[in-house]
Amino acid sequence: MAYQHIVVPSEGEKITCLDDRSCFPDHPILAFIEGDGIGADIMRASKRIWDAAVEKAYGGQRKIAWMEIYAGEKAAGLYGGDYMPEETFEALREFKVGIKGPLTTPVGGGFRSLNVTLRQVLDLYACVRPVQWYRGVPSPVREPQNVNVVIYRENTEDVYAGIEYQAGTPENEKLAAFLRDELGAKFFEGSGLGIKPISAFGTKRLMRAALRYALERGRKSVTIVHKGNIQKFTEGAFRNWCYEVAREEFGDQTITEDQLWDDYNGQLPEGKILVKDRIADIMFQHMLLRPKEFDVIVAPNLNGDYLSDAIAAEVGGVGIAPGANIGDSVALFEATHGTAPKYTDLDKVNPGSLMFSGVMMLEFLGWQEAADLIARAYERTLDQKTVTYDFARQMDGATEVRTSEFATALIGNMDAVLA
Repeated sequence: MAYQHIVVPSEGEKITCLDDRSCFPDHPILAFIEGDGIGADIMRASKRIWDAAVEKAYGGQRKIAWMEIYAGEKAAGLYGGDYMPEETFEALREFKVGIKGPLTTPVGGGFRSLNVTLRQVLDLYACVRPVQWYRGVPSPVREPQNVNVVIYRENTEDVYAGIEYQAGTPENEKLAAFLRDELGAKFFEGSGLGIKPISAFGTKRLMRAALRYALERGRKSVTIVHKGNIQKFTEGAFRNWCYEVAREEFGDQTITEDQLWDDYNGQLPEGKILVKDRIADIMFQHMLLRPKEFDVIVAPNLNGDYLSDAIAAEVGGVGIAPGANIGDSVALFEATHGTAPKYTDLDKVNPGSLMFSGVMMLEFLGWQEAADLIARAYERTLDQKTVTYDFARQMDGATEVRTSEFATALIGNMDAVLA
């Protein structure tokens, strides 16, 4: 289709589907949203790193054709104040795979969150957050190397669905009267009211995606995290529906904890995935005290949000935590932190979150060699204590560098890794 401001690269090929590697050409057109605040600095540095890794890993046989699309403040400047233009959605639907920097949600505007809007409009139902430690990254825990999990957070339901009514409004009073008079509910006068939808459809497609990922990547367990002991018909149902998918669709490849101990004396059989569940509050403790017991985590939207950031803190924080929002027809990778506007255009901040989101994107394309090259060069750069300001203040003898200089150092270390 014709676009108003988006320029489609003359070189490069369109990705036509997400469920078959044959749909991924060697010269794909990948969309990117620069982002607000620090977005320009970290996107510029990260694109240099991704491009260098692809060139060095494949010697020119593979190459990304970048296509800029727009959201946030940059979009507002181009589209007459529209922070989320329709052609951005259309471009992502057409070209399938993209990556974005952090976005500012306009105060008083029509969006609760630009990020949530992207997820809901494009039905990006799985928020995927891998959390692992890289050698040399400062951590508040003694054994961060024991943390290596992938969180599948449901992205479209739960409290993020936005069904709530402000106290004192006619809508609130109407709902309050119905809940009290028709259903016998009891709650304080003047309460704000919210509705939390969790469906079998939304839950099952998330669990399906998590189990497929676990099987493809050789992961050993999938843990369902919920508060079903209290919220029995939403989060309790989430737990039950997840187990249904495992039992009915992946029965030959999964076992439960009861089966593990009753039939296999606690020893996971080769080729099987253990499916288990944990109450949300105790899960936070387990991830601090027994992180080796967990591999892939599946959670409703709010639990997954909390867990993603809390576990990321164990391995260095959200500043280096990658993420992606993936649906059946679009995959959008993203930095997981905010825009940090006070550092705008200062070439100062750590590009790690966006950079590693790009590593996820390379893995998604099947370009594992390029992804691994970045990860190994990253660790080598940290071994040299060449870091941005956030890590420099936590390391003795560190050399503090700018965002762009960190990218240059990492790219230079790729040659040493290859050698």
